[in-house]
Amino acid sequence: MITKIIMKTNFYYSEDFYGINNKNLNGDCIHIICLEGEGSFVFNEKCFHLSKNNLVVTSAPCKIKNIAAPANAKFEWFAASNKFLQGLLPVNNYSIGGSISLNINPIIPLSDNDGQRFLDDIRRIRNRMNDKDLRFYPEIMGSLCLTMIYDIFEFHAKYYGAMQHTERAGYIVSQLITLLQTGVCRTEREMSYYAKRLNVSPKYLSSTVRRMTGHSVMSYIDRYSIPILKDYLNDNRLSITQICEIMNFNTLSYFSRYCKKHLGISPQEYRKSLQPQ
Repeated sequence: MITKIIMKTNFYYSEDFYGINNKNLNGDCIHIICLEGEGSFVFNEKCFHLSKNNLVVTSAPCKIKNIAAPANAKFEWFAASNKFLQGLLPVNNYSIGGSISLNINPIIPLSDNDGQRFLDDIRRIRNRMNDKDLRFYPEIMGSLCLTMIYDIFEFHAKYYGAMQHTERAGYIVSQLITLLQTGVCRTEREMSYYAKRLNVSPKYLSSTVRRMTGHSVMSYIDRYSIPILKDYLNDNRLSITQICEIMNFNTLSYFSRYCKKHLGISPQEYRKSLQPQ
């Protein structure tokens, strides 16, 4: 049986290994740990085998096929939307490099201690999923999920170390991230700009980033530009019109639509939300 709760995202928790093929998980990031026995699945047309303390992390559960496990095998897993989880992270984070390697091999072998740590993380999340009537429920859930994410970063770094990609595709992805880290996305938010800077076609850049990371180019551009936008909106010394000009938006109406798309509210409403109640 899958436990589910709806906030701005859906949270799922289950001990049913076969439940990871639930169509409702499309667009979610899933985290599976094997507690006893073994299991297997096909991911990106490759077969992977699970054993005790193996952790599976993928932002594309729809790619998991041909699931198999004996009746005595035990698993627990947690899932939430990619957008929600990515929104918890600071811009400069380990997930960018990690997502490349996990898209190739989604399994992280854990020690007994690390396996228990991860299990504790997701069980704490499970235990708070029904506290939705609390005033600070979104913040509580976000904090618990963020703890889990940083533990996963630690597990991945410990096992795989610094991942180096020398092939052209890996180089293109790393150069895109390097460009975004300069803050150029403050004024440049079109994929065509980055394709031109990297001397590749937009089609090649799009397909390469998607293949290597499982995410779109625009998702990375947004991941770096939204914190910049929030910083400006948090600065009361700047008017909405000034921010619009600084970030190179053509019109105020386009700027407002951009804010509504990525923040869920207009720039004026966002500023109002910052005021003490």
